[in-house]
Amino acid sequence: MVTENLKNVEAKIQAACDRAGRDRSEVTLIAVSKTKPVEMIKEAIDCGISVFGENKVQELVSKYDELDKGLEWHMIGHLQRNKVKMLPGRVKRIHSVDSIRLAEEIDKQFSNAGLIADILVEVNVAGEDSKFGIALDEVEEFLRKISQYSSIKVHGLMTIAPYVDDPEQNRTIFCDLRKKMVDINSKNIDNIYMDELSMGMTGDYEVAIEEGATYVRVGTGIFGSRIYT
Repeated sequence: MVTENLKNVEAKIQAACDRAGRDRSEVTLIAVSKTKPVEMIKEAIDCGISVFGENKVQELVSKYDELDKGLEWHMIGHLQRNKVKMLPGRVKRIHSVDSIRLAEEIDKQFSNAGLIADILVEVNVAGEDSKFGIALDEVEEFLRKISQYSSIKVHGLMTIAPYVDDPEQNRTIFCDLRKKMVDINSKNIDNIYMDELSMGMTGDYEVAIEEGATYVRVGTGIFGSRIYT
């Protein structure tokens, strides 16, 4: 199942890149393996996938410790401050930084480990009460505040768009995030490097790619429905 699903996802990514006049190398597929067993991840690895995303720290740590260390792990879910200490040395990038206190803790824990945390700032573009993230009009102020931390490097922005039946409904969400990245880049804020947009999931990643996504986070489209115990 995973092998066939990945072929389908890859074809859709390539087609979206073609429509947008983008090179396929500009988009990184993050296989979201939350709740999925290691056996399914290994099948994805056999298909050439090396970038995986997890929503929970404990699950990321468990899979990191069990699988090949050459894989790249991304923390894409809401991150609690008391779990940050488990991430240095294991995670390539944290996509879900959404508060000053969390940024402080990330800076502290990665500094203690002698490492730099590569992060994305989560933006609640749609203003949904049920979602985490910084409001779109507060992003610049937030970035200026966290730019002081020496063990954090900001690479871009992330958003979780609303769940919709028609992915076209989320096009403006993705477009607005891209515009915000361009705007922030024009400000030349010290220690802020805007080159990544993490946006688009199973239902809408093609539209996200057309609007500039550099990371797409696909779980169900690769591994099937989530398994909860």
